[in-house]
Amino acid sequence: MNMIFERKLEIPMEVKKRFPVSKEMEQTVEKRQAELQSIFRGESGKLILVIGPCSADRADSVLDYIGRLRLVQDKVADKIFIIPRIYTNKPRTSGDGYKGLLHQPDPNEKPDLYKGIIATRDLHMRAVRDYGFSCADEMLYPENHKYLDDLLAYVAVGARSVEDQQHRLTASGIEVPVGMKNPTSGDFSIMMNAIRTAQHKHTFIYRGWAAHSLGNPYAHAILRGYTNKHGNMLPNYHYEDLMKVYELYQKSDLVNPALLIDTNHANSGKDPFEQPRIVREVLTCRKYNADLKGLIKGFMVESYLEDGNQPVGGKCYGKSITDACLGWNKTEQLIYDIAEML
Repeated sequence: MNMIFERKLEIPMEVKKRFPVSKEMEQTVEKRQAELQSIFRGESGKLILVIGPCSADRADSVLDYIGRLRLVQDKVADKIFIIPRIYTNKPRTSGDGYKGLLHQPDPNEKPDLYKGIIATRDLHMRAVRDYGFSCADEMLYPENHKYLDDLLAYVAVGARSVEDQQHRLTASGIEVPVGMKNPTSGDFSIMMNAIRTAQHKHTFIYRGWAAHSLGNPYAHAILRGYTNKHGNMLPNYHYEDLMKVYELYQKSDLVNPALLIDTNHANSGKDPFEQPRIVREVLTCRKYNADLKGLIKGFMVESYLEDGNQPVGGKCYGKSITDACLGWNKTEQLIYDIAEML
C-alpha cells in the first residue's frame, strides 16, 4: 500500500482501562440515555437541542462553553433536553484543512493521532464528570466509535457518510440515538434507507471481529439542506420538506419516527445568524400541524463563545476555526426564546 505505518495505536479496551469511567459518570450517562430515549419514543414532550461549536478545537474554551450551557439547562430543564456538541472529527470537502481534535490535539502543530485519541476521550469524560453532560459527536470514522461509546448521548452521521455501508451497519449496533443526515445531494430516499439499515440487525466485520448488531430503534432523520449541481446551497426546513419526511415515515415500517433540523450548513447558507430565524419557522410549523409536532424532536445549532469564525492560529478565545458559529449571547437568548415558544 502507498502508506507509511507510523505506530500501532492502543485499542479502545486498553484506552478505557487507562481512562476509566467512574460509577457516578456511568450513572449520569445512563440516566441521560434513558431520558433521551423516552423523547424519541414520544413518552416525553421535551425538545432536543444538540448545540455547540462546529469543532471542539481546544478543551478550555469548549468546557467554558459547556459550563455556561449547564446553567441554562437547569433553567429550561422542564422543556428542553440539551446535548452539547463535542465534535472531535471534521470532514473536509477537499480533504485539506483542520480535521479535528482527533487528528490535531493542538491545531497549530502536526497531527498526532495517539494524543488525539486521549484528548477526545478526556474532553468527553470531563463534560460528563464536571458538568453532568453526556454529549454528541459525529461518527466520521466508524471504527473509532468504541473509544467513546461509554460516554456519548448522541451520534450523528454526516451528509458525506450517510451513503456509506460501514457507517450504516455500525449505527445498527449503537445503543444511543443516531441521526442520519440527508446527503449533500438532498435525496431523502438515501437518508431514509440509511435509517432503515440502521434499525435492522446485521452481520459484518467490525474492528477485525465477525460482529452481529441488534438494530438501533432510535436511528432517525436530520435535514441539513443540500447543494444543487451548480454548487448552490438550498434549504430543506420549510413546511413542504417537513411534511415530505412525515409522509415517507408513514409509508415505511420504521419505528420511533423522528426528525431533527440542522439549522446551519446548507439550511442557513452557512450564515450562523440565520439559525434563530430557522428555529422559529420550524417551531411555527410544529405548532400548526400536530403530525409535525410529533415528528420534529429538536434542532442542531452551531454556536460557540464568540460570533463568526477565524483562521487556524487565530487568537480570539472561543471563536470557531472551522464553520462560523452563533456567539454565546445570541445562543443563550435563543434557548430562552425556544423555551418560551414551546
